[in-house]
Amino acid sequence: MDHLITMGLVERNPGHGHPLRPEFRLTPLGIAAAEIASKIQNVSADEDQDLLRRSWTLPVLTSLHSSSHFNDIKRKLPRITDRALSQSLKSMEVRSWVRRSVDETARPPKSIYEAVNTGAVISKVMAPEIRFL
Repeated sequence: MDHLITMGLVERNPGHGHPLRPEFRLTPLGIAAAEIASKIQNVSADEDQDLLRRSWTLPVLTSLHSSSHFNDIKRKLPRITDRALSQSLKSMEVRSWVRRSVDETARPPKSIYEAVNTGAVISKVMAPEIRFL
């Protein structure tokens, strides 16, 4: 709860609850986050929940609202490590949420990643509303 309070998503409900069992309520930012989470929940299947719960799935999908090279994604998400980004892209590629193609005209050839299927839908839901720093 402390982390959610620090992020500004929840706050103590003033005047309600026992001091040892306080009540909390969503802040306006928390309400907006809940609406986005609801949209994501509605477009994803039950078997996709494990992938959605992974740390970098949603930030990576948000950065893939257009086709991107690995380093472009990394620039958009400065806190992600190369290994975490690589693993996240591979796990989404296995689920057919991300498609990897190779740009043979570039020297050296570069991989291009694109959100597809459920990944594209989630990316479109999130990209206009979320920016990761």
